[in-house]
Amino acid sequence: MSKVEDFLTASEEQEVVGAILEAEKNTSGEIRVHIEAHTRKEHYERAKEVFHLLKMDNTKQENGVLIYVAVNDKKFVICGDKGIDAVVPKDFWQSTRNSIQRHFEKGEFKEGLVAGIIKAGEELNSHFPWQSDDTNELSNEISKG
Repeated sequence: MSKVEDFLTASEEQEVVGAILEAEKNTSGEIRVHIEAHTRKEHYERAKEVFHLLKMDNTKQENGVLIYVAVNDKKFVICGDKGIDAVVPKDFWQSTRNSIQRHFEKGEFKEGLVAGIIKAGEELNSHFPWQSDDTNELSNEISKG
């Protein structure tokens, strides 16, 4: 696999977006997925950069979560904003990462993303439940670089 377009089919992309919509239904938190072919930067640093470029650090409660994937590098990073990092259990990101990794190792990329999104959504819901005045602050579409 060498192209971002080959990572997910159009219908798989829609399933991932559907998982984001479902996960965000019960929380004020924001979840995004960004896919790109390769980065010359360290993957966590690039994920933080994308987090900022997508304006995920501008949410009202600082509760955005980004799943960043570098397809050709076979690397992914989960990046959370300050608000969520302050309240999730210490092993939360690692357990979420493990959930995604198990699927990715089998070539189940959509399933891995959906599992990570659902797990992040559940955790966001427990700390940032949906309120009647909440608005969807960020796009749910998968961004690509």
